[in-house]
Amino acid sequence: MASLLAVNSAASLWGPYKDIWQTVGNAIWRRQPEAVHLLDLILKKHKPDFISLFKNPAKNVQQHEKVQKASTEGVAIQGQQGTRLLPEQLIREAFILSDLFDIGELAAVELLLAGEHQQPHFPGLTRGLVAVLLYWDGKRCIANSLKALIQSRRGKTWTLELSPELVSMTTRFTDELMEQGLTHKILTLVSQIDVNNEFEKLQRERGLGSEKHRKEVSDLIKECRQSLAESLFSWTCQSPLSKDDTLLLIGHLERVTVEASGSLDSVNLALVMALLYCFDISFIEQGAEDREDIIHQLPLLTERQYISSIHSRLQDSQPWKLPGLQATVRLAWALALRGISQLSDVPALAEFTEADEAMAELAIADNIFLFLTESVVGSENFYQEEFYIRRIHNLITDFLALMPMKVVLSKFVRQMGDLLPPTIYIPYLKMLQGLASGPQCAHYCFSLLKVNGSSHAENIQGAGGSPVSWEHFFHSLMLYHEHLRKDLPSADSVQYRHLPLRGITQKEQDGLIAFLQLTTTIITWSENARLALCEHPQWTPVVVILGLLQCSIPPILKAELLKTLTAFGKSPEIAASLWQSLEYTQILQTVRIPSQRQAIGIEVELNEIESRCEEYPLTRAFCQLISTLVESSFPSNLGAGLRPPGFDPYLQFLRDSVFLRFRTRAYRRAAEKWEVAEVVLEVFYKLLRDYEPQMEDFVDQFVELRGEEIIAYKPPGFSLMYHLLNESPMLELSLSLLEEGVKQLDTYAPFPGKKHLERAVQHCLALLNLTLQKENLFMDLLRESQLALIVTPLEQLLQGINPRTKKADNVVNIARYLYHGNSNPELAFESAKILCCISCNSNIQIKLVGDFTHDQSVSQKLMAGFVECLDSEDAEEFISPEEELEPDKKLARIRHETRIHILNLLITSLERNPPNLALYLLGFELKKPVSTTNLQDPGVLGCPRTCLHAILNILEKGTEGRTGPMAVKESPQLAELCYQVIYQLCACSDTSGPTMRYLRTSQDFLFSQLQHLPFSNRECEISMLNQMSWLMKTASIELRVTSLNRQRSHTQRLLHLLLDDMPVKPYSDGEGGIEDENRSVSGFLHFDTATKVRRKILSILDSIDFSQEIPEPLQLDFFDRAQIEQVIANCEHKNLRGQTVCNVKLLHRVLVAEVNALQGMAAIGQRPLLMEEISTILQYVVGRNKLLQCLHAKRHALESWRQLVEIILTACPQDLIQAEDRQLIIRDLLQDVHDKILDDDAAQELMPVVAGAVFTLTAHLSQSVRTEQKQPQPPPLAAAGPGESQFLMLDSSFTSPPMTECMNVGFASIGDSSLHIILKKLLDFILKTGGGFQRVRTHLYGSLLYYLQMAQRPDEPDTLEAAKKTMWERLTAPEDAFSKLQRENIAIIESYGAALMEVVCRDACDGHEIGRMLALALLDRIVSVDKQQQWLLYLSNSGYLKVLVDSLVEDDLTLQSLLSPQPPLLKALYTYESKMAFLTRVAKIQQGALELLKSGVIVRLAQCQVYDMRPEIDHQGLFGIREPPVFIPAPVDRYRQILLPALQLCQVILTSSMAQHLQAAGQVLQFLISHSDTIQAILRCQDVSAGSLQELALLTGIISKAALPGVLSELDVDVTEGSLMELQGHIGRFQRQCLGLLSRFGGSDRLRQFKFQDGVDGDRMNKRDEIELAMQQICANVMEYCQSLMLQSSPTFQHAVCLFTPSLSETINREGRQDTQAPVVPYWRLPGLGIIVYLLKQSANDFFTYYDSHRQNVNKLQNVEQLPPDEIKELCQSVMPAGVDKISTSQKYILGRRRLVKLINNRAKLLSLCSYIIETCLFIFWRHLEYYLLRCTPTDSQDSLLASTATFKSRRLQDAFTSETNLDFRSGLTRVSQHDIEQLQIEAINVFGESLQKKLLDIEGLYSKVRSRYCFIQALVRRIRGLLRLSRA
Repeated sequence: MASLLAVNSAASLWGPYKDIWQTVGNAIWRRQPEAVHLLDLILKKHKPDFISLFKNPAKNVQQHEKVQKASTEGVAIQGQQGTRLLPEQLIREAFILSDLFDIGELAAVELLLAGEHQQPHFPGLTRGLVAVLLYWDGKRCIANSLKALIQSRRGKTWTLELSPELVSMTTRFTDELMEQGLTHKILTLVSQIDVNNEFEKLQRERGLGSEKHRKEVSDLIKECRQSLAESLFSWTCQSPLSKDDTLLLIGHLERVTVEASGSLDSVNLALVMALLYCFDISFIEQGAEDREDIIHQLPLLTERQYISSIHSRLQDSQPWKLPGLQATVRLAWALALRGISQLSDVPALAEFTEADEAMAELAIADNIFLFLTESVVGSENFYQEEFYIRRIHNLITDFLALMPMKVVLSKFVRQMGDLLPPTIYIPYLKMLQGLASGPQCAHYCFSLLKVNGSSHAENIQGAGGSPVSWEHFFHSLMLYHEHLRKDLPSADSVQYRHLPLRGITQKEQDGLIAFLQLTTTIITWSENARLALCEHPQWTPVVVILGLLQCSIPPILKAELLKTLTAFGKSPEIAASLWQSLEYTQILQTVRIPSQRQAIGIEVELNEIESRCEEYPLTRAFCQLISTLVESSFPSNLGAGLRPPGFDPYLQFLRDSVFLRFRTRAYRRAAEKWEVAEVVLEVFYKLLRDYEPQMEDFVDQFVELRGEEIIAYKPPGFSLMYHLLNESPMLELSLSLLEEGVKQLDTYAPFPGKKHLERAVQHCLALLNLTLQKENLFMDLLRESQLALIVTPLEQLLQGINPRTKKADNVVNIARYLYHGNSNPELAFESAKILCCISCNSNIQIKLVGDFTHDQSVSQKLMAGFVECLDSEDAEEFISPEEELEPDKKLARIRHETRIHILNLLITSLERNPPNLALYLLGFELKKPVSTTNLQDPGVLGCPRTCLHAILNILEKGTEGRTGPMAVKESPQLAELCYQVIYQLCACSDTSGPTMRYLRTSQDFLFSQLQHLPFSNRECEISMLNQMSWLMKTASIELRVTSLNRQRSHTQRLLHLLLDDMPVKPYSDGEGGIEDENRSVSGFLHFDTATKVRRKILSILDSIDFSQEIPEPLQLDFFDRAQIEQVIANCEHKNLRGQTVCNVKLLHRVLVAEVNALQGMAAIGQRPLLMEEISTILQYVVGRNKLLQCLHAKRHALESWRQLVEIILTACPQDLIQAEDRQLIIRDLLQDVHDKILDDDAAQELMPVVAGAVFTLTAHLSQSVRTEQKQPQPPPLAAAGPGESQFLMLDSSFTSPPMTECMNVGFASIGDSSLHIILKKLLDFILKTGGGFQRVRTHLYGSLLYYLQMAQRPDEPDTLEAAKKTMWERLTAPEDAFSKLQRENIAIIESYGAALMEVVCRDACDGHEIGRMLALALLDRIVSVDKQQQWLLYLSNSGYLKVLVDSLVEDDLTLQSLLSPQPPLLKALYTYESKMAFLTRVAKIQQGALELLKSGVIVRLAQCQVYDMRPEIDHQGLFGIREPPVFIPAPVDRYRQILLPALQLCQVILTSSMAQHLQAAGQVLQFLISHSDTIQAILRCQDVSAGSLQELALLTGIISKAALPGVLSELDVDVTEGSLMELQGHIGRFQRQCLGLLSRFGGSDRLRQFKFQDGVDGDRMNKRDEIELAMQQICANVMEYCQSLMLQSSPTFQHAVCLFTPSLSETINREGRQDTQAPVVPYWRLPGLGIIVYLLKQSANDFFTYYDSHRQNVNKLQNVEQLPPDEIKELCQSVMPAGVDKISTSQKYILGRRRLVKLINNRAKLLSLCSYIIETCLFIFWRHLEYYLLRCTPTDSQDSLLASTATFKSRRLQDAFTSETNLDFRSGLTRVSQHDIEQLQIEAINVFGESLQKKLLDIEGLYSKVRSRYCFIQALVRRIRGLLRLSRA
């Protein structure tokens, strides 16, 4: 029992019925195939509800008690655990509701709970009032469902073309209902339910709320009755009723009455029609296929009983309440009998069929046709239902055809015209008028009247033929005109208006009016008739009518004449002449003649006659005439010659006399007030709509009139704009009208003229709209002109104070129309458009928010209005077939557009600063910071239903099912804007937090939306792409935010959704055992392909179609194509989305104006052809716009997709996607995106985005693969040696197929073949770009570099062990994975041949800077691995290398400009660096160096002047005063960036050009000499810094190889004596300065010289490493130089050259520093040998320091994981100065390893340098000792010096050079005294002691032997020892 007493929270009297209606709608109107099955289930379940129809659950004692106790015991709620306590108040309300509707107590509780739940949808109503609405809404749903089911039956009148299965189901179901007495129930309910009674009951219990609530309740009740009645009507249309049911229906109709207006109400009309369709047999003649079946079902043809019962009931019955209704039914029956009697195959029913005449007599006696006219046809619903019209039409035509007259209809019409008794003259004309409604009928009617006149003209003399003919009518009009014109009194007689109207009697007037109306109808519908009548030479209707208008006739007749003129004015040809005639006849007086005392014309009629009569037919007719004429044709020079030309007098009259005074006039008929307003505002609207502000409007145009210059009137649009952009009476009245309109609508009560008021308001709103659209152009033109007019933007005027309320509430009044969106969609539409227009201004936004929220109740109403408009379901709702009239479609369209405007309003407002309208409408905080908002579901914590809820609701519908969001397909544009609003909320920093929290927690919005991607909707491709774009962008933000906030589960869920390629299925419970484990490893390796699904991220990409159809080019016959293209370009503008499209309307105007400007007959003849061509052009432009928008949408979608992919790869936690899955995903993405763009049809416009995506993906692939390589390897499972297993990844898991056991699968998890495919596609893409698209290639080059980087071996630590391997071991080692991949890569690249080379080389030489840099980097990379040297060959043969080399001279000037303190852009510097890096790379190859020498690269460098512009070093620093800039380096650093690459290039060329070494050295020497000042400045090295030491290190390296004896002879210069001296001088200086460096960097004070700069710890450590390395390098270079000089200049020991004096005390050269800086003097003291010994000792000590450090670091590297955290942190900081604490431990280990490898390699380099320095020092020390101790003879004599000076001149060049440069000691031996030599020997023995010797031998053992230089040190040490042992004789 308890379960029965559980409460259904959706209310059993409402929720289930709503579902039934939804399902019926889906199946029948929306034609959803899947809904058919659901409908079957629902009908079976709810059959009792249909059978008992509207029956409520009864009251019940048990329930009563249960509810009574609910406040203490609670009630159970279905689907929820436990019970819920109900408040006392709710229980009291439940009992009231239960009594009110006589329903069960629990049902009442349910309704109240549902009311509470639905309350947010009904702002301002209590739950009780909502419950009342729900109760009736439930009833409405069941009635509508019943009606729809019956309409879908199989039957005789219509078919809905549904599936046979569905039709059978509904037919069967409704048959069962009918058997259960449906007719009786419907008739009973229709009688019982009465709005007034229901309202009385509700009123008593306070069950009615606001006016709106009352209207809604009454609408629901009316709809219930209407739907029930229409159900019965639909039934009888399709199938007959049984005898009893037919009699019941007749019984019901006997009691029916009419409404006050005399017509039947819509319910009774439906029932009358139902009965008429019971008697309908017309379908038999139509010969339907299943005619036989239907005849057998029709009791009218088969059941004698049926006919006799009904016949007797209709024949004998008492008079009905409506005799006319009785007559109608009788006539229908009589005609049915007559019809039956004429059927051949019907059994004889003669006794009844004979009685048809008598029955018809009865009907006619009761005035049947009057009743039909007044009560049936007069009913307002009659014309909304096609099948009503058909039935009545058939009734009348059957009567004419079957009954005694037996005359066919057309004959009836024609003969009546001939024999017309005067009494029915007017009804006959009225009938013709009715028949003439329609283009075809109007034409027939015109012909009839024409024929009537001509055929009888000769018989009836003077009468103008038949009285019903054009001839007769126009003849009469002329006579009246002649007659009345004579009566016209003179203009002076003031009282002429009030003379008795002789001439036209009342009867004549009625006849004239009837004929005028007939004429109006005919010429309105038929253009041919219009032109034929107008051009008829005898009748001249326009002239006659205008003549009559000037005569004295009643206003009502004048009004009809004007209406006829209006119909004539529809043709532009007639309109143009009509304007002139109007002006001429002065119907409105536009010219005042001085002599005339009395005004004439319509103005007087209005003010004197119409105002007095309080009726205004003439004024309204005049306004209509003007309204039609301004639309057809508009003469700018109206009235020229008589007055200032222009339309102004008409506009003035309409504005000042009609519009501004319409409210103050008296009206006999209340509705007429609004009719006047409507018609005059319509004219204003048309004038403003067609006005485009132009420059000439703002210049006074002068015309000559009667000899004086006067100013012509401005166009009417100008005048209207001026009035609406000022606080004019016109604007004020318009705003006041809007206020009055909304007040009237808020009453929800009908009032006279309501329709006209609504139209007037619509025109007012439209005027404001047009003004807003045109005001910017208008004001711009006004500013540029000289006119002294002041205007104010309308949006500011709207902010003004309303004089009636004393508040600034104009905009609020406009916005209030949205609240009436359901009943007045047009007004809501215009209102939304205005709000959208004025929302662009931030200041206005702030003010509007204040106005909208100032009053709580108004604010609530406004919000409800916006929400209601967004909620309006039927925007693209189904429309059932019998209602399928255009107006419905139009309203649906308007509602849809309103929603679009509201969303655009939100979008523009969100771009403004808070507070703005969007924040208010979307429910954000306005008083507190926006970001503190806490969004809630509607109703929670009093939160109202906002636009955000409405938007989410639109997008949510359908997401539960398989089909996805319904809006996406049904209203694509709407859905697109909804997604955009959501994106903007998520993207804006203020709203992002609250929005994303709400979407994530309350809605699960993104997951439920993304799972339906990709959307498929090919018809609306543009919208579909944009929908997906906004959604993907929002998803990107969500992934980023959840990743930052560490909400891992959210991130993971979305990632799975987007990336998984396994169908989602529950995990196995572990019983699978081993099999399952294996599969988990190989799950992503594409082994079990059977279960794969496509990754969502890929299927989204699939849905973007890269191909794009391009419209056919224009084929023009008349216009010039080039000019048309130009015009199209001029008409382009940016649309809301920022796309450049052509303004089609503007283009149309321009082209039509062009055609109109053509003169001459030929032009007129060709006009139709020209217009046709214009339409072709417009279609082409529309196609072109669509193309642009489509491409824009595709780019947008691709960009969003790329953003999503990038966020997934970069921002989401790495560990959420396993490394190998990551690679697979990237591989799939890369392959797919390439396949799409490489397709032949792919649009080139999409290339840039794709290239960007490819770049990102390749970068991530490279990173992923390289990370995988760097992971410490697990101990190998196979017994492979440590070297081999190094690069086998996952080797155990790959061994499933037997054949791959011993083969590694390849480089990365995804295998080599995948990598090769990617490479080929990349290269294809590069080639596809052809010549253009350099920027696209830039991305692709970047991708290619990333790709090639994968095959680069990572930095390996130089452990000094590798060298132990023998040469043989190295040669026979198997090829490792890196080399293999590299080899295969280069093979693929070379397979592309010259085509690829050409593209890359061309990009390297010219084009965009970044493109050049990347192309150079790519060449660099390829050349470095190209073992075959194909690329190098191509570069030199095709001349590209020469171009690059020659471009260095062009770079010179640009680079010079970079050295100014404030440099321009540094682009040139970077391209220069790239170029030099590439040339250096080429130089590393022997062949490359030769090619470079050939192309004269060093000669070019020698020519560059930028190297001479070395900035002075400013010790305070250029940036001493200011903070140093973050990015731009100081001039000195910039200079070094320019110089160092040049030095490096020289060095590399010297090293690698073995064959041409001397040639190279000669060129380098030339380079040094041509920049000698700079070189010497560097060698002086006044400022010691890391940078200057690098310069020195490179420079000494070059000098040591170039400034040598033997090089001078290679110089290709003409050597004269003088130039030779100069060259030798340079070289001598270089040598001396180099030797001088030893004392600084090899001496004891070397580290003292270096003050370490302060900086970040890590930075300082790196600097220190660099400096140490540079100093050692300098020493090594200088020592190499010394060695070279000694060896080259003294080939034999006899001529030894000494570079050092025999002094071992290092102090001897303490003053060396001043020497190096002093000007070069002829005599120079040489450094002593002490320096060398010191350097030797120093290096030996350094060696051991470095060696220990190296060993420690190697140990650390092997055990990184065991290092203490502080040490790890320290290591990391030198790689990454900031943010070490934030990274994960595994990242720290990677950084630590990187630093250690760097340190190890740095130490290895230092060890190698130390070792070299030691060996060289020993060698030099040994040679000098040998010379001094064995060969040198000390002496003091002067002669030898003179002798040597004499011999100097006769020496060969070479000797001269040698001796000069080395200050040949043979000439200066005297300076070495005996004492010096002895001293040398003593000191040498002391210095070169045992300990030093042991150290040196240890070094050899530790290092040199490993490096395979056997025993060099040992040999030298032995020799030196031997020398020192020898005592000198």
